[in-house]
Amino acid sequence: MIIVKQLFANLAILVALLFLYTQIKKDPPLRMNSSIKKKLTTGVAGGLFSNILMQYSIPIGTIIIDLRHIPIILLAYFGGAVPALIGMVLVIAGRFLIGINISSYASSLLMIAITLFAIIIARTRLSQQRKKWCMLTFANLLTTVLFLNLIEDQQLLFYLIPGFWIVSFLSGYVAFQVLHILFKSQMMFDKYKAESTIDPLTGLNNVRKFDEVFNSSMENLDKKKLSLLYIDIDFFKKINDTYGHSEGDVVLKDLGLILRSCSRPTDIVSRNGGEEFTVLLVDCSLNQAQKIAERIRSTVEQHAFVLNSGKEVNITVSVGVSNFPETTTNGNLIIKDADKALYEAKKTGRNKVCIANQ
Repeated sequence: MIIVKQLFANLAILVALLFLYTQIKKDPPLRMNSSIKKKLTTGVAGGLFSNILMQYSIPIGTIIIDLRHIPIILLAYFGGAVPALIGMVLVIAGRFLIGINISSYASSLLMIAITLFAIIIARTRLSQQRKKWCMLTFANLLTTVLFLNLIEDQQLLFYLIPGFWIVSFLSGYVAFQVLHILFKSQMMFDKYKAESTIDPLTGLNNVRKFDEVFNSSMENLDKKKLSLLYIDIDFFKKINDTYGHSEGDVVLKDLGLILRSCSRPTDIVSRNGGEEFTVLLVDCSLNQAQKIAERIRSTVEQHAFVLNSGKEVNITVSVGVSNFPETTTNGNLIIKDADKALYEAKKTGRNKVCIANQ
């Protein structure tokens, strides 16, 4: 009975370690197609977890009983051969540090067999559930063979073997479930975090993301030039009033695509609200920014926007351009100067590009 309690304590430690790891490591979960760096670091972590479990093992003669095989099975299942083999090596090394005897050699062979079997099963086309149960069952069978050969107390074996099977299966099930839940929660969090910076209509960055990137760019402002395009649709209210807001949304979506196609891949294109858009151009001269702005203006003017009704409409945009340090010597005024230039474009006829302070 004490052995079973100790194994449950091992389970509690394992779950705590898995939880702490997923909270500390905020990067994407381990997958078969993860980077080598990810597999190496996760393999080391899994090996360390198994070694921690060995520190809370149950000694019976020269044998120590614990759940060190569970992290290795998890590594093989989620990440394949590389992390599993790294974890296995660390487990074997840790076992020999505890003591060198017939049990340590036998348990090392046991870990090699469990790891190789888990790697093979992970690559099969079996269902996820069958893979898990095959790995755990194989590990339990080999461990039982080890017990039968190294433990002479028959009465102890009568309680130990079924107790170990129950706790091992339960531990594996709980460990898999915990990781699936934590991975799913993390992925949902990452998804919501990404969506919080994306404009849902156009798929462009929203004003929150724009502010974040702009503030980041300001930190390195002395090293690079920074240009900003402030863009507004001319007489957009007429589109909404004439055709309805749903058709206006079509125009906004198409404009978002045009802004992306006319900008550089490194430029930050955002919808800052309503019919107002910005393009933040890092390491971009005023002359280059002006060319991009003019390309946007002319492309929009020549583009036929097809509404849901099938009707084609044409729109124009006005663009204000500012640049540090060519138009604006104070980086904090880049947005204000681009906005002023946009106002100037609106005031002097629309469908044009105006440069700040010129």
